[in-house]
Amino acid sequence: MLEEKQFPSMILLSVMSLLMLQQTHGEHLAEESCTVQILVPGLKGEPGEKGQKGTPGRPGRLGPPGEIGQLGLKGHKGLMGRYGKVGPGGIKGVKGDMGDPGPRGPNGDPGLPTECSSMRKTIGEMDILVNQLSSELKFIKNAVAGIKETDSKIYLLVKEEKRYSDAEVYCQTRGGHLAMPKDEGANKVIAGYITEAGLNRVYIGIHDLQVEGVFTYVDHSSMTTFSKWRKGEPNNAYDDEDCAEMVASGEWTDVACNPTMCFVCEFDKDSI
Repeated sequence: MLEEKQFPSMILLSVMSLLMLQQTHGEHLAEESCTVQILVPGLKGEPGEKGQKGTPGRPGRLGPPGEIGQLGLKGHKGLMGRYGKVGPGGIKGVKGDMGDPGPRGPNGDPGLPTECSSMRKTIGEMDILVNQLSSELKFIKNAVAGIKETDSKIYLLVKEEKRYSDAEVYCQTRGGHLAMPKDEGANKVIAGYITEAGLNRVYIGIHDLQVEGVFTYVDHSSMTTFSKWRKGEPNNAYDDEDCAEMVASGEWTDVACNPTMCFVCEFDKDSI
């Protein structure tokens, strides 16, 4: 249906059509009369009823993803939940280092005298004597098992591993020192002693404990006439080699003083 604003255009079109007919068929219009009907649109009708809902159209194409939204504000911390059940006990830890010793406590009250006090003193003295005799017996067994000697020295190989200082004390309490090879002959005797015993090395009486790098014998005599250091020795490896050992070949190397090993004692024949 045409709207009212289109009416003038339709009237103008009808008039123009009439004029064209007059020019083309003027003769016929003169002889005959004709009637021209002008169609004028009617008034706008009432709105019709709403139609039924059509069927859904096909889904459209998937649009591009939207931009990532801004991070929201952190929420408030919630209330603490209930405590859970107590778990099983863990494995026992490693024992810690021993702490520093505490201060000495006060002396206790003296004990009451008894009839056994003198007997206890005697037993204590006997225990000390038994320990001394046991040590001497072990020394004698080693000596009987075999000794080596030169014209002026006697050597005893002790198959009991000790630290360097303890080994020297062991020899001194029996009237000697750790072996001090001061010539090729003595060095060869001690090396053979080590080989026969099936050992690889033993402590000997040489060290630089007083002055680093200046080796001396344990009787404080200087090493000026003889030495048998292995090539590259002494090297004071790890800054902790202040004592000496002899290997089965007869060569010397500097070693740390704390490890335990067998050793050779030396005694003067004149003092035996």
